[in-house]
Amino acid sequence: MPPSDFTLLQVIPELETGGAEQSAIDVAEAVVREGGRCFVATRGGRMTSRLIADGARLAQMPVQSKNPITMMGNAARLVDLIRREKVSVVHARSRAPAFSALWAAQVTGTPFVATYHGVYKSQSPLKRWYNAIMTRGDLVIANSNYTRDHILAEHQVNPDKVVTIPRGVDLGRFNPAAVPAERMEALAQAWGVTPSERRTKILLAGRLTRIKGHATIIEAAQRLKAGGRSDFLILFAGDDQGRIGYRDELEAAIAVAGLADEVKIVGHCDDMPAAFMLADFALLPTIIPEAFGRTAVEPQAMGRPVIASSHGGTTETVVEGQTGWLAPPGDASAWAAAIARAIDLGAPARRRMGETGMNRARQLYSVEAMCAQTLAVYDRVLKAR
Repeated sequence: MPPSDFTLLQVIPELETGGAEQSAIDVAEAVVREGGRCFVATRGGRMTSRLIADGARLAQMPVQSKNPITMMGNAARLVDLIRREKVSVVHARSRAPAFSALWAAQVTGTPFVATYHGVYKSQSPLKRWYNAIMTRGDLVIANSNYTRDHILAEHQVNPDKVVTIPRGVDLGRFNPAAVPAERMEALAQAWGVTPSERRTKILLAGRLTRIKGHATIIEAAQRLKAGGRSDFLILFAGDDQGRIGYRDELEAAIAVAGLADEVKIVGHCDDMPAAFMLADFALLPTIIPEAFGRTAVEPQAMGRPVIASSHGGTTETVVEGQTGWLAPPGDASAWAAAIARAIDLGAPARRRMGETGMNRARQLYSVEAMCAQTLAVYDRVLKAR
């Protein structure tokens, strides 16, 4: 464990929603729980109240900016913060702020760690250089073996410098026993799901962005309905994050496909455990590989099977035929068949599959394990210095 006077500075663009953001919150809480201090430099967002409630401190600055002048200003602000608060380790969780954070860490002689949260595209040498900022510190954390393999293939990095720490799920929060019926009923009412609803309820949880594969599911649902099926209700739960045009595009696609009764966009959800409990199974149809895919693990932790795209980190978190199924990304016909198979399996068999997934998630993907391994990384870089 890090020393008792340990102070962590995490740097992340914003704290609105997402896996990287949740990991930052979880690690901050773990540091405070162990007697240390944690600052998070960020533009801010809806998750800041949780950060502060957990005892961490907000250092608000425009670290989301890619403007070089703003980034230089951020670096100066971070240098001041590191010196004033005697920061022990700087941990960057995104590329743009990593430039400012690394510069500040180098100026102050502070150990620097970065988490490679995604498999970043690099069509040019310049973009590869930009992505490589995440590998220029003392250690790199990969959030899956898939991500680690990508880092080693993409960048000239010593393999000993890259540590795999799977993203953790809060198993206290994502616990079926911790979700009373009233929360499920309140969510069902908010989403317009009546108590008399007998159709199989299917949840796609994730922000409304094209890469999440909503269009694949709309086309798959259209194929199911054209085949005579009307025994399903698909719910898209996620924030559009200002992508009004994309949300309008999805609404139009649902209407054109004649799926107004079968596919509903229900918006941002603050109670994801209740959302997964309300569903019979979940979907993660991403069209580009997820580095980890938290929304494939969370439903499993809640005892719900999941159908996920057969690429990226989800091939590690979903066990075909045991905890869920894998389907080819973007293949609406294959997704229609997978959804039909999951519906036809029936509730008792899905429950048994859900129990298998829940047990596996508890063994491999606890937030406690992720935090303990992250704190061990901090300890390692401090001792190496």
